[in-house]
Amino acid sequence: MYMFKYIMKRLGLLLMTFVIIEIICFVLIKALPIVIDIQVGKDRDIIDAQLRARGYYDPIPVQFWNYIVRIFTKGDFGICLNLPEHRNHPVLEVFSSKLPPTILINIYSSLVSVPIGIMLGIFAALRKNKWQDQVISTSVMVFISVPSFVYAFLVQFIFCFLLGWFPLLMKSGYDYFSWPMFQSMIPAVISMSFGSIAGYTRYTRAELTEVLTNDYMLLARTKGLTKAQATTRHALRNAMVPIFPSIIGEFIGVLSGSLIIEKIFSIPGIGGLYLTSINSMDYDSFMFLSGFYILVGLLASLVIDISYGIIDPRIRMGAK
Repeated sequence: MYMFKYIMKRLGLLLMTFVIIEIICFVLIKALPIVIDIQVGKDRDIIDAQLRARGYYDPIPVQFWNYIVRIFTKGDFGICLNLPEHRNHPVLEVFSSKLPPTILINIYSSLVSVPIGIMLGIFAALRKNKWQDQVISTSVMVFISVPSFVYAFLVQFIFCFLLGWFPLLMKSGYDYFSWPMFQSMIPAVISMSFGSIAGYTRYTRAELTEVLTNDYMLLARTKGLTKAQATTRHALRNAMVPIFPSIIGEFIGVLSGSLIIEKIFSIPGIGGLYLTSINSMDYDSFMFLSGFYILVGLLASLVIDISYGIIDPRIRMGAK
């Protein structure tokens, strides 16, 4: 019952937060002038008539109401007006075509970074204050401090230009599960994995180091368990309680993509589409993608909080 009340409360707060942010985004974007990226002429007259028919010149409150009504009654999130490759295409259709590569590169990155980061964190915790721990901890601080686009340029220079193992940019096409396509995704996956590996390593090392110093670990050793048995049966299980929710949240967040990495490697995902919609001042696509990113972030935080109570039965969310 406590968990149910907590979930309902969080869902209500999530919905309220989402609506408030969407209203702010809508008001701010509609306060900008309408820009049509085409030459003056017949095409502009057609677009202008289309804008009037869709209520783009109405007062902002009326536009927002009509926008909400179109979404819930027709599933209409608007059309792309200023995106050169997708002009006059529905926003939802363009978004659906851009989603698969974003999901794939993020899933590949998570599958690489999660096990490597956790294993390095465990190794560093078991070798605490030794040279292995010092090397890993120093490397983690470096990798966390350096922005991801720096890794992207280094990966392109070393693996793509000098060694020639991978293409500089992602292969075009829709054969996402072919070997040439997967090979072209590897540089982006490597670039995105550095930061995640460093984060998981630091988090795992900190949690496991704390658990290893608890009294029940000494009790387990006095009962006859070896260090490896005590670590595997007791320390790792308790150390993973705060770590697994973050892993779950990362897999929920694979939809969000990486704006900079997608742009550098020419990945036709929603990250690049979002940047293009901002630069082109394409209002409908900007509103849809902003709402999408906001919703993914809120859902990821909700899933992380709920998963604590599922992973560890001792935790009861909402209980007093």
